[in-house]
Amino acid sequence: MDPVRNPYAPGAGQRPPELAGRDRELDVFDVVLERVARGRPERSLMLTGLRGVGKTVLLNTLRSQAIGRLWGTGKIEARPDQSLRRPISAALHMAIRELAPHHRAPDRIDEVLGVLKAFALRANAANAKLRDRWQPGIDVPARAGRADSGDIEIDLVELFTDAAGIATDVGTGIALFIDEMQDLGAADVSALCAACHELSQLGAPLIVVGAGLPHVPAVLSAAKSYSERLFRYQRIDRLDRISADQALCAPASREDVEYEEKALDLLYEKSGGYPYFVQAYGKATWDHAPRNPITAADVRMAAPEAEAELAVGFFGSRYERATPAEREYMRAMAALSPSSDDDHELAVPTAEIAKSLERKPASLSPARDALIKKGLIYSGERGTVAFTVPHFGRYLRTVG
Repeated sequence: MDPVRNPYAPGAGQRPPELAGRDRELDVFDVVLERVARGRPERSLMLTGLRGVGKTVLLNTLRSQAIGRLWGTGKIEARPDQSLRRPISAALHMAIRELAPHHRAPDRIDEVLGVLKAFALRANAANAKLRDRWQPGIDVPARAGRADSGDIEIDLVELFTDAAGIATDVGTGIALFIDEMQDLGAADVSALCAACHELSQLGAPLIVVGAGLPHVPAVLSAAKSYSERLFRYQRIDRLDRISADQALCAPASREDVEYEEKALDLLYEKSGGYPYFVQAYGKATWDHAPRNPITAADVRMAAPEAEAELAVGFFGSRYERATPAEREYMRAMAALSPSSDDDHELAVPTAEIAKSLERKPASLSPARDALIKKGLIYSGERGTVAFTVPHFGRYLRTVG
């Protein structure tokens, strides 16, 4: 097959040529947008799932839906070493700028931008040197006395309330999209929950749409007990067989290429239905197939190349980030990691890991906590851990 015409796109956050299996999530968000625009109460949204299931792609698609309805939008990616104040300022500034042309009172826009600037400038307070080299790109004077107390929870509530007023004025809404939610600091998570709680009580048209690893609900619950009722949680999982076939066949058909049924059987077996893997195996298979239709033999021929690429770019790059002690912990996890009937790796008790390494559980806590912080493992239930990356245990068992 002509590699120039290869339609598949394995990449971090890169939208696949066919966004299959996500119709329910898109429909739910359409309802959320419509209800908020009509002043109906609605919760903010949290997408959770393992690496490679397409959370970032879906987050970007939801943002496109909001933009299509003339909402103001902004997006950030949380980082463990960065406070929320600066990136959320930039995202909200973008959202307000999108709404400004539709507002009849420029002075009202400037007033809220002044509050936003005051909020943003508080990011400099903790570091005098930063004050000299960073200024938010907001061309109005900072407005003192609102969202500038220095307490992120108080300030974020006031800022979001004022910004939502702009959306109310123009009869639309604001949606802020936050990727890698699990990397927010505890104080920022608490502030975000408090702000969303206040907005929900006021019925204000501003929502937060977050995406993160499976333990995000636990992170939010630890910050505010009411977060379980504050957000609508949607677990983003692997594609079922029909959706995986659609993700492969629809782009191919647009190039007048077909798959034999046995080829699709083998591709689903290899990929496990994980969207990133579907794209990776699909791309390699296309490049190796000599002719149309694509056969199971083509898949078998291409699989080693796909697996080699995944071993370097998807698995290996993450493994290299771990220290020797952390790698030892993960190898023990992999050796103990049970698999369900469909080769889905399950959680491992931390006590069993300690037993296999002949160590006390407390002595392994630093390695476990560091791996969680690096996003390589997560703790969905107390006393257990699991890999955030699909098939990572199988990879570790293969490389020894």
